[in-house]
Amino acid sequence: MVGDYIAIDWGTTNRRAWHMSAHGISGDVLKDGRGVLSLKADEYPSEIIALRERLGDFPVIAAGMVGSNRGWHEVAYVDAPAGLDDLANAALKLPEQGVVMIPGVALRGAERADVMRGEEVQVLGAIAAGLAPADALFCQPGTHNKWIATTGGRVSDIATAMTGELFALLRGSGILAGMLDGAVADGAAFREGLSRGAGARDLTVALFEVRARVLLDRLAPDDAAAFASGVLIGADVGARDDLAGREVQLLAGGALADLYAAAIDHCGGRATTLDSERAFAAGIHRLWEMTR
Repeated sequence: MVGDYIAIDWGTTNRRAWHMSAHGISGDVLKDGRGVLSLKADEYPSEIIALRERLGDFPVIAAGMVGSNRGWHEVAYVDAPAGLDDLANAALKLPEQGVVMIPGVALRGAERADVMRGEEVQVLGAIAAGLAPADALFCQPGTHNKWIATTGGRVSDIATAMTGELFALLRGSGILAGMLDGAVADGAAFREGLSRGAGARDLTVALFEVRARVLLDRLAPDDAAAFASGVLIGADVGARDDLAGREVQLLAGGALADLYAAAIDHCGGRATTLDSERAFAAGIHRLWEMTR
């Protein structure tokens, strides 16, 4: 039987770690901002020690950006189509630290090129846990929203949209800075932004409209952030031409999930919200079993 271990979803800006047993998540959970951008390569051994002091002196399995060229050790991508077996076979083992690192997935053979690290564990875990069908379209919002298609329980396509990062950049600098400090929620302004952004071929024009609408009293200043978010999310979701009548597996929670669910519905799809933490736990547990 598989013994207790620590599972880590180590992202660019954030980190989540769980104490896992043979039956899945069993105890303490750690969530913090110690993502890879806050660490140097030689700091990871001490981070592992600190995690063990918090969660228990157990072996570790880690997925996400920790295995990128910005992280601890670079773990080569596996090519799509890829399943849990491919990830397990390409895992990097560090016996001296008692750590296993999971690779990401790359899209190389199509017209587009794309990559991901960490999201594949949630997607394949959702399928393994019976939360989603083997043939599905997943949407995983975040700083970089991922659209992930699976065929036969394997990742077959990836498309990454920099939606969240663009919104953060617009909010932090440029001509719209200072205009996007209001709350972002699903409401009239967000829905108006969705309508403007969905199918827009002039996204940069639509974004400048945020300023123009406020100046011309067509948009309340407090609604500017919601409208701009709607434009960006609408453009992201509306860029897909395969949503009509289709179920989309939404791996997200909270307000962001509500925004994307509204956008998917607006563009003709049907969003089914999944528990991303449960999906990750199922995927990483299966990988832990396969790498023993």
